[in-house]
Amino acid sequence: MTGLSQGEAFARIRLLRSPRIGPVSYAQLLARFGDAQSAIEALPELGKRGGAAYRAAPVEGIEREIDAVRKAGARYLFHDQADYPALLSQAEGAPPILTWRGDVSLAGRPCVAMVGARNASAAAVKLARDLARELSGEGFVVVSGLARGIDGACHEGAIPQTVGVIASGIDIAYPPQHAQLQDRIANEGLLLAEQPPGTEPRGSHFPSRNRIIAGLAVGTLVVEAAPKSGSLITARLAGEAGREVMAIPGSPLDARSHGCNQLIREGAVLVQSAQDVVELLGGFDGQPKSTVREAERHFDHAPEELADAEPAEIADLLTTAPVAVDELIRQSGAGAAAVQLALLELEIAGRLQRHAGGRVSIHGGNET
Repeated sequence: MTGLSQGEAFARIRLLRSPRIGPVSYAQLLARFGDAQSAIEALPELGKRGGAAYRAAPVEGIEREIDAVRKAGARYLFHDQADYPALLSQAEGAPPILTWRGDVSLAGRPCVAMVGARNASAAAVKLARDLARELSGEGFVVVSGLARGIDGACHEGAIPQTVGVIASGIDIAYPPQHAQLQDRIANEGLLLAEQPPGTEPRGSHFPSRNRIIAGLAVGTLVVEAAPKSGSLITARLAGEAGREVMAIPGSPLDARSHGCNQLIREGAVLVQSAQDVVELLGGFDGQPKSTVREAERHFDHAPEELADAEPAEIADLLTTAPVAVDELIRQSGAGAAAVQLALLELEIAGRLQRHAGGRVSIHGGNET
């Protein structure tokens, strides 16, 4: 798109902030109704057809949000604007709207994600800082999540060639001890947030932040991580998106190395230097050498198909156990767009839950 009217921008923010509207339903509503205001006007009827009353986000709340973004010195970035990072737009469930401070062009340059343990060893912190510095010197932008430990070291090594993706609103510093680092990234690099301003980080926000980190980058490098850490979630999201996954091996005597060693066993590429990363990513052609997890194939449909569809009868096929949407398409015998529309109505009514990997389930009881 070449431009976005103030009215449409306002309506898009309101649409995304409305109850039970996520990246998938947001995209489907725009495809079906053509613009955000038309989609908002259709929400009560869609909710009624799904089995519940519905009310969109209040206008006053969106006005307050926009004022808060301005006061924070931030701006909005919409999914179809020229500055929206092309690699991120290809990721499943990419955020339709981001807020940002700094140099937004950094997100469109070749990026490498670097993540790792919060309680990292001193040696790993130094290694992460040095690797980030070397990679930025080779022309890569280093993306990380501003957490303590490895993340912070990566940002420090790469400034100003760094992107910080936070799990809070753009005006909230988290963790508090990184307030100065976060402000420096916003002034010299790029700071990105998906959550509205004023939002304190919650547990559910961190996996959402991780998908943005993985989605921005050609590859993700894990420096040091425990077996059940958020860093491994980021790495697996990168693998699902068809990006390179790399890990630095460590001693089996240190639990903080077990996650990286596990990733290597699962198919991540073992790297030990910045040059290893440069060789892997410098000529990346979309075919990763890592095999952590193959990208799952999902149904697809053209926007015009969704615009003309009538909802399929699928409610009886759904249970509280997640099922792939393409399986619903096969079992219902209906088209992809018809199934999607039926799911959209159920989601808006609060009866549907979406899961990773393109799966859905029904809630145990109706929500109103």
